Amino acid sequence: MLEDNFQHKGLRKKLIEEIRKKGIQDENVLKAIHAVPRHWFLDSVFLQHAYQDKAFPIDEGQTISQPYTVAFQTELLEIKPYQSVLEIGTGSAYQACVLAEMGAKVYTIEYNEILHRKAKRMIDILRYDKKIQCFLGDGSQGLKQFAPYDGILVTAGAPAVPEAFLFQLKIGGKLIIPVGDNDTQKMMRITRKEEKHFTQEEFDNFSFVPLLGKNGWKS
Repeated sequence: MLEDNFQHKGLRKKLIEEIRKKGIQDENVLKAIHAVPRHWFLDSVFLQHAYQDKAFPIDEGQTISQPYTVAFQTELLEIKPYQSVLEIGTGSAYQACVLAEMGAKVYTIEYNEILHRKAKRMIDILRYDKKIQCFLGDGSQGLKQFAPYDGILVTAGAPAVPEAFLFQLKIGGKLIIPVGDNDTQKMMRITRKEEKHFTQEEFDNFSFVPLLGKNGWKS
């Protein structure tokens, strides 16, 4: 049985205040992060550190993103209830659950089969399965069968922006993607204004695990 006691909730409240001070302003984003118990997505050895604003290792050499990073990407997405979001890189499923708490219909794709199975099991246990659909495959090519999306959020660093992502957005849809080398990436927001017209904004530098697949870093 997954526990979420008063101590966990108190630590989560402190975490929310910390990331608010770092510049996150969207109250809906903060409420969603407060609603999802991050400690459920970490190995028990990291339990006491679950509400520090840090990334931590999960299986298969991957990480669960820093809460501030999750909040930052989610805020940039400007998602509204009932809109569709494609997440590239399910990982622990924490980000997908935050998006679901925002009211989004989430499609999430994971490259690694072990992570995919574990994340899908967690989503089922937490009863997010009606809001989140999980897929195993090469996320660097997007997920064409459910396109177009209101938003695409990429949780791994890409060497360049895959064209497939751009053309799987709705008109007005937003792509949030970190782009750079294996050490540091620039967070970018690309908005599809018209059929073949996109605008691009650049934000802070971050450090993500590499995006694997045909349009990412080859595995």
